[in-house]
This record gives sequence, C-alpha cells and structure tokens, in this order.
Amino acid sequence: MVFTHSVIFRSESAASSRRLSEIIEAAKLADQAGLSVFGIGEHHRLDYTISVPVAVMGAIAAVTKNIRITTAVTILSSSDPVRIFEELATIDLVSAGRGELTVGRGAFIESFPLFGYDLSNYDALYEEKLALLLKIAASDEVTWRGRFRSALDRVVIAPRPYVDRPPIWVGAGGTPDSAVRAGKAGVPLNLANIGGEPARFRPFIDLYRRSFRDAGHDPAGIKVGISSHLHIQKDSQRARDEFYPHYASYIGHSLPNGDNGWKVSREDYERLADPKGALFVGSPQEIVDKILYEYEMFRHDRSMAQIDIGGLPFVKVANVIELLATEVIPAVRKAANASSVISQ
Repeated sequence: MVFTHSVIFRSESAASSRRLSEIIEAAKLADQAGLSVFGIGEHHRLDYTISVPVAVMGAIAAVTKNIRITTAVTILSSSDPVRIFEELATIDLVSAGRGELTVGRGAFIESFPLFGYDLSNYDALYEEKLALLLKIAASDEVTWRGRFRSALDRVVIAPRPYVDRPPIWVGAGGTPDSAVRAGKAGVPLNLANIGGEPARFRPFIDLYRRSFRDAGHDPAGIKVGISSHLHIQKDSQRARDEFYPHYASYIGHSLPNGDNGWKVSREDYERLADPKGALFVGSPQEIVDKILYEYEMFRHDRSMAQIDIGGLPFVKVANVIELLATEVIPAVRKAANASSVISQ
C-alpha cells in the first residue's frame, strides 16, 4: 500500500485570498513533511474557495518538489474533456511528472446550469466525457463523435504530458454502477468513505475489481483509494471535541443540500468516530489502528484524508499535517514491516 494523504481545502468563512495562500502554504508543509499527494477540489459557490483547481495546482507545483498534485475531484460532466486533458498535461509538465486527475460526476449540481448542461443528461454526460478523456490520454491524435460536444477529426491534443500516462482516477460515492464503470474503463477508483460503516463498501470494491478483470484489463492496473474526513490531536478526546463543531457545520451547511443538509448530533458524530466508523478522528494511535483495520478489509492502495472542513483554522490544519508525518505514517509503516499487513 502506498500510504498517501491529500489535503482538500474548503472554507465557508475565511477571506478567499487568505484561504488560497493557506492552501499553498499547506501544500508546502505537506511536501516538506513527506506526504505523497495533495488534492484540490472544484466547487462553484461562494462558500468554497476554488472553482478552477488547475490554477491553484500550478501555484503549488511552483513551490513543491516531490508531492503529487491532483484534482479531488474534477466535475467532468460539466467540463470539456479536451480542456481538462490540456490542463492535466500542463500541470504534469510544470511539476515534472507529478500531475494527476480524479474525475467524477459531481455531487454538487451548480456547475450544470452554469455551463449550460441539462441535469436530465447527468449520467450520459459523464459516461461520454469519461470515454473521450481516456481516449485523449491514450492517443496523440483523436477522432471522436458524440452527443455533447463538437466532433473531433484527427485532432492532435496539445501539449502532451511529462509522463506518458498521468494517473486519471475515477471518484465514486459507492453506487454499483460507478464500480462497474471504473472497472470496465480500466482506471483507478477512489471511494469517498464519509458515512456509515466502512465494511459496507467491501462488495462495491469487489465489484470494481471483478469488472476490471472481466473487461480484459491487466490486473496489475487495479488500484483503489479510500478518502475520509480526518482530524488528529495528541489527546483523543480533545481531537473529538475540537473537530465536532467544524464537522457539524460542514455537513449541515456546505454539502449539496446547503442549509437543508444533515444535522449531525453529537451522538451521530461519536458513532461515526468509533473504531469501525467512517470518521477518522482521535489520537495518532487511533488513526493508525483505523487505517490498518480498513486495509484488512479493502487491501487498498491509497488512503486520503480530507482535513480542512467547516473553517478549521490553519494552525490546526498544519498540526494535523505534522502529526500525520511524524506519528501516523511511521507507525503504519512499522506495522507493515513487522506483519506484512501492507506491501511497500
């Protein structure tokens, strides 16, 4: 398992300029600390700072050396796959081969009317655009006919990326159709594990792997990532108390339903944070234990953490990055070396 953590930034209260500066600074900290990947989300509403991930990724590429940089996620259904690939290739060139994409249909719908797309075509848009994006990634010259964009006739898409095939992950929330789609396409799958018990996703991941093999792809290409909300403090109770108001605010106000979102009681929160729940909150050792618990179930390749939600102050974000780097990751690697639980 390649141990990786992304830091996906969303804020509903701080000034956008300051938040963008903090995002770039956090990426520098994550790079210096030895974390593996840094993710940037895409949203088109005032309570989120970033609507153009590639611009922020370029700024991050300029001030980091080793960390991979990915979208998390690109709303592919309301985007032009040609332009998205051009952006990926440019970031990959600027960063000397560190660029990635994670694409999805989009849980938020604001971008659809904004860019002139009909929500009645929600699934068809995504399927067609994913197919075109992967075709562009696989070939320098593209011929294409589809429903939702102008035709391409032996078009060369430029620039080409620094590496031959930058990773393009598919982000999913746990529907069987998403697992089958990613498997048939032969691409890595990133699962958003943000509610309930993680064990419920085992059939979903098994379906992805089976679909991947049944489509005739090389099984070596099967990759699974798991994304979760995370907060760490030295003291477990302090971590839970500190994170609850930010988590409750985020779930209640900043998800697709806005102020009509899920109201998280403290009881619900504690249930999510228990050892078999989806929420990663607690002491470093508790986080280590939960990572290893999930790996026993999923045998996944990448763990990602969304740590800045609900206006969590930057100083606390920086502290989480430090604890991940100094206490969590070393302990996971030690357990892996001792028991062969995780392949390096």
